[in-house]
Amino acid sequence: MRIVVLVKQVPSTDAGLSFAPDLTVIRDSGPAGLNAADWCAVDQSLQIAVRRRDVQITAVTMGPPGAVGALRTALVLGAGTAVHVQDDALHGSDALATSRVLAAAVDRLGFDLVLCGAASADSGMSAVPAMVAERLGVPALCFADQLIVRERSVEIHRDDGCGDRRVFVAAPPLVVSVTERCGEPHYPRYMSRLDARDKPISVWTLATLGIEPAEVGLAGSASVVRAATPRRGGRRDVLAMGDPASVAVRLADFLAERQFL
Repeated sequence: MRIVVLVKQVPSTDAGLSFAPDLTVIRDSGPAGLNAADWCAVDQSLQIAVRRRDVQITAVTMGPPGAVGALRTALVLGAGTAVHVQDDALHGSDALATSRVLAAAVDRLGFDLVLCGAASADSGMSAVPAMVAERLGVPALCFADQLIVRERSVEIHRDDGCGDRRVFVAAPPLVVSVTERCGEPHYPRYMSRLDARDKPISVWTLATLGIEPAEVGLAGSASVVRAATPRRGGRRDVLAMGDPASVAVRLADFLAERQFL
């Protein structure tokens, strides 16, 4: 089984986001690391490999040079090889342009199963997995809280948003996005870090994938950011201020306003 795991290097949420004049995120402005949901996706691929002997795991990311950090983490966790799609023309790509690039990379590699996080910490759109699946012409099972891979089918369990659990099944090849509820991820041992130094990371460009620069980046994106306003002292912070009794009253009023009570 050929598993491709899509990963992303995201800025630390504690440090906040910094924006360039074109309102794209400055990705080298502070600490960053592997997206939490993508960490779970890598871990799920490893759990499949434990149960099957024929599993090949390749981690794929796209982005500037610093994005390689996500790949190095994936290799330390246990991925066998990695691909970094790096090209100056990718700067400012939206979800549609990103899905075009990732789908082309996955298609070039060949796959039975594509795993990825359900959402990234820096944008939280949750759209790219389904877009990649559409471009590849395969089913998408998204927001998996539990993943079960059988010989000829893949089954996911997910919350339907109303407290009920839904089950979806599809046959490979397909794309699956997992949530952070998919299980507590394992952490690498020291020897895994040493072994990862010898694992290959291939660097591909748009030319490698046969994609024209005009199809990606700011010019090739279907959406554009018009403004970015930092949030300071949001409603959640205000609700938490004061003694427990007053906090409880404000919280009840807040929920009642939104018809949660």
